[in-house]
Amino acid sequence: MTQSMKKIAIIGSGISGLTTAYLLSKKYQVSVFEKNDYIGGHTATVDVEKSGRTYAIDTGFIVFNNKTYPNFLALLSEIGIGKQATEMSFSVHNCNTGLEYNGHNLNTLFAQRRNILNPKFWMLVKEILRFNKACKAIFSQNSYKVDYTLGAFLKDNGFSDFFAEHYILPMGAAIWSSSLTEMEGFEFRFFVQFFHNHGLLNIADRPQWYVIPQGSRSYLAPLCQPFKDNIHLNADISHIERQADSVTLSFNDGSTQIFDEVVLACHSDQALGLLRDASEDEQQVLSAMPYSTNSVVLHTDDSLLPVRKKAWASWNYQLSEDRAKAASVTYNMNILQGIESNDTFCVTLNQKEAINPDSILREFTYHHPIFSEQSIKAQQKRSLICGHNRTHFAGAYWHNGFHEDGVRSAVEVAERFDCFLAQRPKG
Repeated sequence: MTQSMKKIAIIGSGISGLTTAYLLSKKYQVSVFEKNDYIGGHTATVDVEKSGRTYAIDTGFIVFNNKTYPNFLALLSEIGIGKQATEMSFSVHNCNTGLEYNGHNLNTLFAQRRNILNPKFWMLVKEILRFNKACKAIFSQNSYKVDYTLGAFLKDNGFSDFFAEHYILPMGAAIWSSSLTEMEGFEFRFFVQFFHNHGLLNIADRPQWYVIPQGSRSYLAPLCQPFKDNIHLNADISHIERQADSVTLSFNDGSTQIFDEVVLACHSDQALGLLRDASEDEQQVLSAMPYSTNSVVLHTDDSLLPVRKKAWASWNYQLSEDRAKAASVTYNMNILQGIESNDTFCVTLNQKEAINPDSILREFTYHHPIFSEQSIKAQQKRSLICGHNRTHFAGAYWHNGFHEDGVRSAVEVAERFDCFLAQRPKG
């Protein structure tokens, strides 16, 4: 068999799997296997009919920016997909005290006008500026303590509980779909590098954020075009075994298929579960990167947003007394996707019990990687398992957990096969 006819199996059809398939299809014969009856993973746009109109609303992957998504932007350019500017604002509403604000501008920051006379709120603003300055200095000096957490940094530097609870912990929890308690245990180096790279330590000069016109699913068809006849849905794979010169996929109906290489573009725990002959390194690395389960509801109940409309933001966090609860975030899709409607379309994480049942349009369950000291150390060991034994691993869990990271991980796998993006990002 010639190299150009090498057969490669790709397990999973999220952004990592589809990008891997797209790039490898330039030189090789690829087959994509998806256990669900649809492709796209977190790229999940749904059609909603309200008042005689149809809206395409994103419920998983929504936004990207011009600074920290170089691989995804290069991919969109290559397949001919454009972008639409959007607003990325963040609000906090405390269900117990009623305090709320939206950090988008000065007017929305004081949407709750009494905060103009609230010394504690002015102290919050002062601490935001101090936190940003301190983190920038640490980033520029690369002066991180070993095994240091965000919670330890806040305590050691005298930041108030009010600042932690009403700003930095909920913002981090919203980004990584975690709880406030989990954010306290977040590795400080990982946190600062992410916030710096995404401009989140700046009051001004932040990246421009975008959505994909007509919904994120718009990129799926052109991305899959080169291999559209080799996508297998409802693929019920039992296990995978590697031989000296091949890889065997075994299915629960008793059938098998043989390939030259396999790319596991599913979640780390799913990948480990499929490998019947997993090596010790594969077991240790993959098991150290678990996932959390998040309930997602698409609805029109705007009571999940702040009380004051000036406080409505793109991302809206609801604080409660339960610090261990997974992130309670509501995305205002009208703002994010530029939707003009009398209805406010909301996508809410982990708060189904608070939503008016009559307003619910669709429900989903998404899984997100958990970032901890253990998982971040496991990321550094990717070279121990990726590219060995005819097996490769792609997924956003190898980096920061976002769409760009899924593409980046796929690009890294494809480059091993001498397959590249046409416009390769620098650096």
